[in-house]
Amino acid sequence: MADDKKKRNKKKKRGNGNKKKMTTEQSEAFKSVTDWLFVGFSSPSRSSSSDDFSVTINSSSLRCGEKLVFELHSHSNRSDGFLSPSKLVERAYNNGVKVLSLTDHDTMAGIPEAVEAGRRFGVKIIPGIEISTLFGSRDSGSEEPVHILAYYGTSGPAMYDELEDFLVKIRDGRFVRGREMVLKLNKLKIPLKWEHVTRIAGKDVAPGRMHVARALLEAGYVENLRQAFTKYLHDGGPAYATGSEPMAEEAVKLICKTGGVAVLAHPWALKNHVGVIRRLKDAGLHGVEVYRSDGKLEVFSELADTYSLLKLGGSDYHGKGGRNESELGSVSLPVTALQDFLNVGRPLWCEAIKATMKAFLDQPSDSNLSNILRFDRARILKGNSAWSCGKELMDRCLAIWLTSDERKSNDFEALRLKLSFVPITSNGSCVTLGP
Repeated sequence: MADDKKKRNKKKKRGNGNKKKMTTEQSEAFKSVTDWLFVGFSSPSRSSSSDDFSVTINSSSLRCGEKLVFELHSHSNRSDGFLSPSKLVERAYNNGVKVLSLTDHDTMAGIPEAVEAGRRFGVKIIPGIEISTLFGSRDSGSEEPVHILAYYGTSGPAMYDELEDFLVKIRDGRFVRGREMVLKLNKLKIPLKWEHVTRIAGKDVAPGRMHVARALLEAGYVENLRQAFTKYLHDGGPAYATGSEPMAEEAVKLICKTGGVAVLAHPWALKNHVGVIRRLKDAGLHGVEVYRSDGKLEVFSELADTYSLLKLGGSDYHGKGGRNESELGSVSLPVTALQDFLNVGRPLWCEAIKATMKAFLDQPSDSNLSNILRFDRARILKGNSAWSCGKELMDRCLAIWLTSDERKSNDFEALRLKLSFVPITSNGSCVTLGP
């Protein structure tokens, strides 16, 4: 009896010792990431009447050594996901996700709703996109689809209008592509209706392969979504079609120009992943997806090391259900990888804020003001009734977007001074200026 008790105690001690202690590097990374996480979020100890109108994160759940869950690849029904941005954020919260990037295909339409939901649930949102592109082989002349993830700061991209024009062309091409897929299915004696696809996609949503797959399933032509892809819609499949996707290098360069972090999505799906990574690195690529819910893929980790790229990853969650889909928040990213990501991203996001503020200074129009307020309008404007100039708006924005150290910049000081002479009203409208 006494021997059994000793054995149990030994097992207990051994079990407690299994939890690895964080290294100094990991502890420093954890502090760096959590410091960023709390920017723009109120402390639980602060009064609820605080003027910052930000959400509260419970710091007790972020003890050093606790898991920080970043979900950097997800989709809503603003592209081909099943959940609304709000429901996606709610699910992320229930799964313990602290930071969520909504990366819908070729659109940022769902970001404002996700940001608002993030404020309610205490989930920080990184505005993102997954851009559909093509990569052309210089040797064979063949092309293959390549998806590039773009991650922006809370303020969103600089030169938003230029990026949106770029994305509109891709979305317009999705309608052409969708019709072509339906036509190919019709030629295969599958009488699917285009109206069925657009009804599933919803108003103002550019249809994708997932919408065609769902229409096939609803009409009874396939047994499940997986079969729709394996039988008809996979890359090069009998009903596959391309739209008006730009070349991958062009997309990467535009992401860099607009202040984003450019990351190659699911490289394991590519035929020529080495060639793609090498060429896109030359174009400015910052990282590559290496981590999945089933762990780290060594071959892509080694390629990331070879080309000095960030190692990231995400679930690519769509909400379609089934055993083949990774759950939201199921990818475990090392805290040091998160620190590396933020070390690259935060300076770029600061520069994007400067560019957006300067555009408003150079041309103080409602359009340029709208680009400042685009993703965080409610939080920026709420509770402020006495604004009279652009400097006060800028101070408000920087206080909820950046750390105090990031705000201490000669460039920001110069912009503040000049914006003192730009009139603005508290509801976010410009006062008409003289010549």
